[in-house]
Amino acid sequence: MAIPIIVCDDSQMARKHLIRALPPEWPVDITQCAHGGEALDALRLGKNRVMFLDLTMPVLDGYQTLQAMRDEKLQCAVIVVSGDVQEQAVVRVLQLGALAFVRKPLEKDELANLLREHGLLEVRVSAPVQTVDVGANAITFRDCFREVCNVAMGRAAALLAKVMDVFVRLPIPSVNEIEPSELLMALSASQQDTRVSAVCQGYIASGIAGEALLLFHDASVKEIAALMKSQANNEQQELELFMDISSIIIGACLKGLAEQIDTPFSQGHPVVLGRHCKVTDIIKVNQARWKKMLSVEICYTLEKYNVSFDLLLLFTEDSIPRLQNKLAYMME
Repeated sequence: MAIPIIVCDDSQMARKHLIRALPPEWPVDITQCAHGGEALDALRLGKNRVMFLDLTMPVLDGYQTLQAMRDEKLQCAVIVVSGDVQEQAVVRVLQLGALAFVRKPLEKDELANLLREHGLLEVRVSAPVQTVDVGANAITFRDCFREVCNVAMGRAAALLAKVMDVFVRLPIPSVNEIEPSELLMALSASQQDTRVSAVCQGYIASGIAGEALLLFHDASVKEIAALMKSQANNEQQELELFMDISSIIIGACLKGLAEQIDTPFSQGHPVVLGRHCKVTDIIKVNQARWKKMLSVEICYTLEKYNVSFDLLLLFTEDSIPRLQNKLAYMME
């Protein structure tokens, strides 16, 4: 008899890669779920031997799913597989009842060893090994790149959390091919009349180029300075603070991307695009040098603080074929 397991992740590519990493001798019956709500439904139907659970998902994220399982007393061995590698994230999921935490991207040997360690790798000679349909639909470049950015985002958050001694709430990265005017509309809709300062940093690799744009909300400056144990009493001190944060977030995020696509980035010097002005003004002034691009939008927020950082990675249109080529092996 096959062992019922659940693979819960909003990324089809992540689910596919995890399923392919399962030990081939493990006879399993797999239910795929795109968010925690679907996973809870599967658990209520008795598919409750093992669950592989992502943290950053729509509808119901991993933390909420674990809490709901506790509230409903739904029993299942949960292994969290996530790009959110903050130390507090690991502690929180274990406190909520998860059996173990594994960072993305997952390695086959690591998974097999973990299953053996917890007595979950049951090999039944009389039971046929399951052949699993990992999804009839092809993995799209957008889904693949979003998952890569998700992992990179988590690396940057972990560093930020360590430096500031906070917990960083992570969003689902938004990946789109857009024109500068569309970027303006998207940002202005979410930011409205918020006053921000912006730092831009260019980056380049083999056939890949772009700019990272980091927006600091003026209302957050004092709290950011306190968390960084810095001063922000004048324009120069604020500027130094912005540069320090930019180095942490942009540098760690690009490093996380570089490791996954095996392409190191060279980074230019950070440049201030605007101080204490509207987002729309920053985009309008600079959009002439931005053509059609691949945009990645990530909003980091700090738990218990009125602090947020909006990071935009803007890849040139010419970079897209190179990125597709780099990620082709992941989409197979």
